[in-house]
Amino acid sequence: MPILVTKNSPICIRPSSSPELEPPPTTNNAAAVVALSSFDKCMPPVPITMLLVFDHPIDNPTHTIKTSLSRALAHYRPIAGRLIGDTIACTDDGVTFVAASANNSTLDEAMAVLPQMPTDLAIGYPNPRCHGGADEPLLLMQVTEFACGWFVVAVTWNHLLADASGMAQFVLAVGELARGGGVSVSPVVRLWDDVSLPGVPSSAIAAQKATLDFDPLPLARLDVAVPSSLISRVKAAAGEFAAGEPPCTVFEAVAAVLWRCRVRAVMSSSAGDESPAPLTIPCNVRKLAGAPVGYYGNCVVMLVVPATAGDVANSDVGDLVRMIRSAKAKVPGMLSSSSINGDSGGGGDDDGEVVQGKEASAPAVWYQALAVSSWRNMGMEGTDMGGGAPVRVTWQPERTMVPACVVCPPRRDGREDGSVDVSSMFVRDEHVDAFKDELARLIADDGSEE
Repeated sequence: MPILVTKNSPICIRPSSSPELEPPPTTNNAAAVVALSSFDKCMPPVPITMLLVFDHPIDNPTHTIKTSLSRALAHYRPIAGRLIGDTIACTDDGVTFVAASANNSTLDEAMAVLPQMPTDLAIGYPNPRCHGGADEPLLLMQVTEFACGWFVVAVTWNHLLADASGMAQFVLAVGELARGGGVSVSPVVRLWDDVSLPGVPSSAIAAQKATLDFDPLPLARLDVAVPSSLISRVKAAAGEFAAGEPPCTVFEAVAAVLWRCRVRAVMSSSAGDESPAPLTIPCNVRKLAGAPVGYYGNCVVMLVVPATAGDVANSDVGDLVRMIRSAKAKVPGMLSSSSINGDSGGGGDDDGEVVQGKEASAPAVWYQALAVSSWRNMGMEGTDMGGGAPVRVTWQPERTMVPACVVCPPRRDGREDGSVDVSSMFVRDEHVDAFKDELARLIADDGSEE
């Protein structure tokens, strides 16, 4: 049975003025201005949507979450501000909130159609890119209540404001306040400049902005499950690394699987085996950059693993893991002083060449690339609005500028086969079946190819 969602008119939620909430002293002035860091500027101004599915009812979820959202904004005032150029004006203009209701359906029915409901369960920005300005909120939230008692919280935000880790911190705070508690992690007041944290090369910022010249790619929304049995085989195929290095991670194994399966699926439309097919991975560098606890702005660098389509399609998956691990070893050098000054040293030669080369790339070349992000170990799966943690957390894109996917946190109820869930928009409709066939072939293989 189709799921019918009815939305109320949007309302504006501003920071709570409750007397027990004292805003940070440095943001008492509503006109305070926050300068975007180089990490923020490196992110394209596109909307990101996080969907949290709760299967345990709470009393009046819409009112509870709306109230706690207002209280959380009192701690995170820049989120209620407006983007003006390369700054956030802490105007307390608020965020957009929509209350919605849906007809009765089982949890399994709803889970099955989530990929087909990008605009039903979330509020979207009117354009593929966030333009900022006095009329555009930095965050949008929708709470959809189902007749059976469970509910969905959708959080959409401008990527210039925060990365997924930073937004997870904010959503966890909303949950803490919804349960009647206080904010356990005090946010670091966003009044830094580029001196506060190491920067990223100006070439990386320019390359990211180059994506803004293109329209969103017409890609299919697809949920992918990578079984634990395949992940274990890939880990074994990757073998041991140098002494002191940790073994292959779940994310590295999943990224290698998706990379090879996708390249093989789309090769018929590529320029040939020598066409570039790079893998891009956003790497959280909070520890490397010395970001303090409570920092919720962007703090990732875009790691590029260069390769040709032929290299990826013909490599063992274990070899692809080693390529990913080798590239990740260069991340500290991307934050070195030479990188900050825009030089090519610090172990960033290959990565810099690949990123800068994209500036002049055509949209057809962008389709050969793949971006894989991870929302595992960020904590958003621990969000509790009063009835327990969500049964599922997922990325819910309406459109994307580049082929991309997100490795999602584990489902609370788990999966019988231990599969890892991936939300994706990385193949065109005509390549969906080919991708599924490649993944099925790799799953069924006895391991001789890895």
